[in-house]
Amino acid sequence: MKSIEEIVASAQAGDPESFRELYDAFHQNTYRLMVRMVGLQEAEDLTQQVFLQVFRKLAKFSWQAKFSTWLYRLAMNESLQYLRNKGRSHIIRLEWEPEQHSHSQESFECKECLERALASVDPELRAVFLLREVEEMSYTEIAEVLHIPSGTVGSRLNKVRRELQSILTELGAEV
Repeated sequence: MKSIEEIVASAQAGDPESFRELYDAFHQNTYRLMVRMVGLQEAEDLTQQVFLQVFRKLAKFSWQAKFSTWLYRLAMNESLQYLRNKGRSHIIRLEWEPEQHSHSQESFECKECLERALASVDPELRAVFLLREVEEMSYTEIAEVLHIPSGTVGSRLNKVRRELQSILTELGAEV
């Protein structure tokens, strides 16, 4: 099995199969992130836009960051730009986890509360939260993706956690 570095190098050399391997390796996580950032209706189109950008800009990728960090930067930029252009931070409701469809009722209600709470916070705070808690990125990686200082990542994460706790309490969820 080829490493991401080998796949990227092959794709940069123009190997079409390597482009497919990159897409296969990163599509699901990128889509899941987009669903949480912009909602189910727009997620697939924006995910495709991200991969078009990846393929157009891949020749310029220089390993100054991990490939996944670079890709998430493109995804976050795309989602935040979309939200700015649409002028909305509408409620994003997930009926299911993008990669699986079955949950208990209690799990569903908890997820629904969290999704409603997440949708009501500023998209840039939401991005920090999702990259840390869902994608499990380090503060340094998040800072690279969002082009902000590491200290800002920590302060935004604290702020979004406080806001989420407050919103969840208002929604009647046990926090």
